[in-house]
Amino acid sequence: MASTGTLIYLDEPETVQTREYEVPSPEPGALVTEVERANVCGSELHIWRGHHPEVKEGVLGHEVLCRVSELGEGVETDYADEPIEEGDLIAPVYYITCQKCSSCLVGDFHLCQNAYRYWAKSPEEPPHFHGTFATHYYVHPDQYFYKVPEEVDPGIAAGANCALSQVMFGLDETGIEYGDTVVIQGAGGLGLNAIAVATERGAETIIIEGVDGRIQRAEEFGVDHTIDFREYDTPEARAERVHELTDGVGADVGVEVAGVPEAFAEGIHLLRDGGRYLEMGNVNPGHSADFDPGTLTRKAIDITAVVRYDPWYLRKALDFLADNSEKYPYADLIDAEFALTDVEEALAKSDSRDVTRATLLPNR
Repeated sequence: MASTGTLIYLDEPETVQTREYEVPSPEPGALVTEVERANVCGSELHIWRGHHPEVKEGVLGHEVLCRVSELGEGVETDYADEPIEEGDLIAPVYYITCQKCSSCLVGDFHLCQNAYRYWAKSPEEPPHFHGTFATHYYVHPDQYFYKVPEEVDPGIAAGANCALSQVMFGLDETGIEYGDTVVIQGAGGLGLNAIAVATERGAETIIIEGVDGRIQRAEEFGVDHTIDFREYDTPEARAERVHELTDGVGADVGVEVAGVPEAFAEGIHLLRDGGRYLEMGNVNPGHSADFDPGTLTRKAIDITAVVRYDPWYLRKALDFLADNSEKYPYADLIDAEFALTDVEEALAKSDSRDVTRATLLPNR
């Protein structure tokens, strides 16, 4: 194992530093890994711009594929009891589950009050490698991780621990059923995964989007209907179109993954009476939109808001990819690769949408 490693540290908005530290040995129950690839997720862009509500500085990165380089004492299997050894590829959950806080004690593991205990910490604090924009990543005790199935292309496995796991958990919480019509606001990473998961569960899908590349990608993922908000340019026009596509009734389920407050306000108008609405995209407090609670009540809409996911959903996501990665164009979601030294270019091009999804290759 290398004696030193490199990491990317954000000390203020849009300003990153490259630092080098000694690679630690793992404590009992922990792992030290080498980063095979780390994706640039929307959350990294929020942090980089200074918009994240909790993380303002620290080591960047959380979507990752890792190769085990050293196992701590007592680590013999992953969290699905699969044997693990040095050299194996793993996908770690990007937060911890302490199993002791008020949320964990009632079974809400995705709401663990200590979830970000280690994420994006200062690199000066051992074991230094707290984020995945680095040559190495430290997997702590109480941090779920899973061996990547052999059927899953390593090139797509890095994205399982964020968008796909989140969507699968959210749709389960909403109670999606066979035969439902699902309208999805936004065709970014979350939206595309929502198309795939909803389709596999027997739902009919509608996407609302206004960027050509994203519309094309949604169609490649097999969306049944597209509503281009440049053509249907008012909330009323979009709601009318959804009703036309659902025999005048409205969608059974709505999924907000646009990250725009106005999309949430619009969402209830897209649904049938008694419909269910999943809010996942608006993650930054302090932004608002006009909202009609009377319509919400009169239509008896059930709203579910989801942040993160129960950690075992990462295993479900990896299994989903093993079964469906050839059916959906997951391999095409990453359209740009960068060396770790080019992280600023990767962030800037992702922010400007010059690339759809960038990945860093720190050890190549």
